[in-house]
Amino acid sequence: MLEVELKFPLDDARSLRERLVSVGAVAMGVVAQSDAYLNHPARDFAVTDEALRLRTVGDESFVTYKGPKQGSAAKTRFELELPLAVQTTDGWTEILTRLGFRAVATVRKRRELFGLERDGRAFEFTIDEVEGLGAFAEVETLADEASRDAAEHAVLALAAELGLTDAEPRSYLEMLITKRS
Repeated sequence: MLEVELKFPLDDARSLRERLVSVGAVAMGVVAQSDAYLNHPARDFAVTDEALRLRTVGDESFVTYKGPKQGSAAKTRFELELPLAVQTTDGWTEILTRLGFRAVATVRKRRELFGLERDGRAFEFTIDEVEGLGAFAEVETLADEASRDAAEHAVLALAAELGLTDAEPRSYLEMLITKRS
């Protein structure tokens, strides 16, 4: 499955919440997320544009692989996220580092979630407060290869309808690494 998303720096979260409600989005709660990123021992994910993430959300944990970004207006990439049976990523981080993976950085954020069904497509919106970076909004949908172009168009159109401009192409991880440099 492909994740099609756009991310925007956000100055006014309250105003965006109001616009989301006006287009029919439904608030789905607020969660704290901690995303530990690891790099492969034999290839540099910064070069291959891939990501391996161990995510903790409350008492749930997930492992996620993200493939290279595909050339398009929206950030589109293969993503596979699987739940971990153990509700902590600490043990998995230890196993992977013993296998040669190395910790890159941890992204911590407060994420406010909204959902919207429109024209047969499910959208997820988030308002993120990212530790060390500030506030961002994301507009996302999923697609297969055949519906990728339509999904990108839908994400771009919905972002424009919400008044979101000046998309940030970098991931939170990329922004944190740049900020540290």
